[in-house]
Order: sequence, then C-alpha cells, then structure tokens
Amino acid sequence: MTPQFQLRRILLATVAASAMGAGTAYAEVKARVGHAMPESHPQAMAMNKFAELASAYTNGNVKVQAYHSAVLGSDEKQLQAVQSGTQDLYIGTLAPLSSRVKEVQVWDLPFMFRNSAEVYAVLDGASSKKIFEKIAPANLVGLTWTGMGFRNLSNSKHRVAKPEDVSGLKIRVMTNPVALDTWKTLGANATPMAFAEVFPALEIKALDGQENPLQHMWANKMQEVQKYITITNHVYTPSALVASKKFWDGLSAADKAGVQKAATEAGLLQRKLLDEGDSQAIDNFKKAGVTVDSMPAAELARMQDKVKPVLAKFAPQIGDEFVKGFFAEIEQARKAQ
Repeated sequence: MTPQFQLRRILLATVAASAMGAGTAYAEVKARVGHAMPESHPQAMAMNKFAELASAYTNGNVKVQAYHSAVLGSDEKQLQAVQSGTQDLYIGTLAPLSSRVKEVQVWDLPFMFRNSAEVYAVLDGASSKKIFEKIAPANLVGLTWTGMGFRNLSNSKHRVAKPEDVSGLKIRVMTNPVALDTWKTLGANATPMAFAEVFPALEIKALDGQENPLQHMWANKMQEVQKYITITNHVYTPSALVASKKFWDGLSAADKAGVQKAATEAGLLQRKLLDEGDSQAIDNFKKAGVTVDSMPAAELARMQDKVKPVLAKFAPQIGDEFVKGFFAEIEQARKAQ
C-alpha cells in the first residue's frame, strides 16, 4: 500500500466520521411543554412563542409542542412527569415541590410585594436562582422564572370589604401549608384542592370562593360562578419553566443555549402580557356583571396585621437566612424605584 493511498484512506475516514458526528449533533429533538392555563391566557401565548423561538434558536433541531389547558394533567402530575422524564418541559407553580424544597414556600408568604417591579427584581435575583439550584436533585433544570400575577379573592356570597367578611367563607386554597394557614388565620374555611376541580366545586356551591390572579380567573371563566371580586394583592404567584434532566442532558451545548434563550425571552413576554392585561380583566368582569372592589387601605392593613403570625411561624421552617435574603432583595428593589 503506497503512502499516498494510506493518506487518502485516513482523509476519507476522517470526513466520514465528521459527517456522522454532525448528524448526531444536529439530530432533531421533539419535546412537549405543558401547563394548566387555557389558550387565551398570557402563559399559553408565551409558550407558543417559546416553541417558535426554540426551533429558531436551535436551527430547527429542537421542535417544541405546547399543550395548554392541563391536557397533560394537573400541575402536580405534569411536574412529576417532568421529574421522571416522561414529559420534557413544564411551566407553572412549583408549589407541589414545597414539601421537598422548603424554599419554594417563600412565595406563599402574604403581603410581601407592593408592585410587579419588585416581584420581577426578585425573580431575576439570587434567591430565585437558589431555588433552581435546590430543585436540581429532583431531576429538574430551571430555565426561567416568570409571572402569573397578584392573587385576589373572589366569592359568590357577598362583598368583602374588611377582614371579618372573610370569616366562614369556604375558600379553595393552593395545596401548601402557608396558604392554608393564611386563610385559616383570616377565618375562612380553607380547603386545599387541585385547580382543575375548582370550577365544578364552585358551580355546585361546594365552595364559596377561591383566590387567584385576575387574568387566571377570567381565562378560567370564574365570572360564571363568582359574583364578587376583592382586589387584595395578598400574594404574588410566579411560574417557573423547568425542563426534565433527561431531556436537557440529551441536548448539545449549542441547543441548550438556544432553548435557554428561547425560555428567557418567552418568560419576559409573559410578564409583559400580564402587566398589560389586568385592567382589561377588571373591565371584562364588570361587563359580565361581577362586582369588583378594592379593599380599603385601612382594612387591608388590618388584614396584613392579622396574618403576621403566619410569617413568624413559617420563616424558620423555610429558613431564616433564606427568608432574610429574600426580603433584602425586595427592599433593595423598593429603594431602586
């Protein structure tokens, strides 16, 4: 065999190996992202955009299909599916992890924020990054934090203008201990329940009310089963877009960067749509015959005082140092405004 022939064989083998490697690196990946909101909700719009951007930023390598309206299951079921690797991506509350990742519960503490600018500063800050680090052992990769909105109270019984008006109302709360204690402290008959079960329970009067962000309420047709809304802004609920470790580990470095970029931009879009939509949601509710009131400032202050024991009880459980750092970020954002 001549040296020239040997060199030719080596070159051909190198080209073939490079072609095979390129084929592997750019193999198309199909992924599903699921969440509980209907298609009219800003989160659904953001996830449609995420799917579009993920394809664009990975040169078509990652094809994401968005599944809305809890067609893949409840928040808890979807989160479990992503942990196990049978679902690729999920966006929504991380509350189902609160028993395992105690820091998640910090977002359920009442009356921490005055406006969404403070919220977004903390969502982009050190504490939120720390929570993403904490969920990694649960086989979850945190991609971005985004908004869902300030939670407000609705019910079918009567107007709520002072803390005493909450007493005795059968209110659905999220399935976490902080929310449960908050509403019990306010005198409500607090009932933890998966959100998918809430509308039917309100419809048959098994529940009197619930508490959620305004656009969440409108998108889920609460005007059909609720007559009164009180603007309390008692808790801000964020959403997290997380990926299955199995899905994430199967991506090339370039595709990971593309998906991350798409996630960040989609999250910012969701925040923008939420900020723009609350006043429209209030108008929609009023046109539908729902009475919408803002709780008077003095009465809201009384409500805040009433739930201070909840903060005192759960701060040590969540972690005093973590909570202290979280509140320091809020204060820093407040001073920057």
